[in-house]
Amino acid sequence: MADPFLYHTGERSQYGCLGHEVQIEHIKAYVCRPSFFTDRAVIVIHDIFGWLFPDIRYIVDLIAGHGYITICPDFFKGTDPWKTTDHWADFADWMKHHDPMKVDKEADVVLKYLKEQCGAKKIGIVGFSWGGMAVHHLMLKNPQLTAGVSLYGIIRDSEERYNLLNPTFFIFGEKDHTISYDQITLLEEKLKQYCKVAYEIKVYPGQVHGFAQLKPEDMKPDDKPYIEEARKDMIDWIKMFI
Repeated sequence: MADPFLYHTGERSQYGCLGHEVQIEHIKAYVCRPSFFTDRAVIVIHDIFGWLFPDIRYIVDLIAGHGYITICPDFFKGTDPWKTTDHWADFADWMKHHDPMKVDKEADVVLKYLKEQCGAKKIGIVGFSWGGMAVHHLMLKNPQLTAGVSLYGIIRDSEERYNLLNPTFFIFGEKDHTISYDQITLLEEKLKQYCKVAYEIKVYPGQVHGFAQLKPEDMKPDDKPYIEEARKDMIDWIKMFI
């Protein structure tokens, strides 16, 4: 099986995080707050590399810098994330134990924490790859989430995946060989047919799977404008609804 993560995950530089870790019932989470009080929050769902991965913590800090209490829980609940040294032939078996559509309990725990411990009144959600699939699922199921952004992750194996409860933005890379153009076209056609809330789908030219979460020092010059555009679009969607 080819490695679908074409950015060099094995060469990630370390990142000095701005936030801190907390224990919320049965899960750990990374939290970063803005320097001022806010009652707006964003949940970030990590990709297969887990909540400790430097790139995802950089995204948490980035969103917090725009004025949101931002939290990335360990949706793997202490089990091992996928590692860059693992073999892709084993990926299907790993996914059986890490189902992105079985995140409802953890989402409810985090929502309760944000409301009761942080004073959050409007809460959105952003997810990358595995987390993007989880966001798609939650935006179909959980009305407490005011808006969502799913980056290169969609639910493929369900006919009941289009009646979104609240505004959702889908971001894709043109050269993501884990998600075909036909799948994106079908998503667009079905949302147009069934979805009753605001949604948007955008494909970024020349971009591969995982492109939008790179830290600045890891960006290639040709990709940087599209990465920055995707980040701005993500933040703009959050600001529009949360």
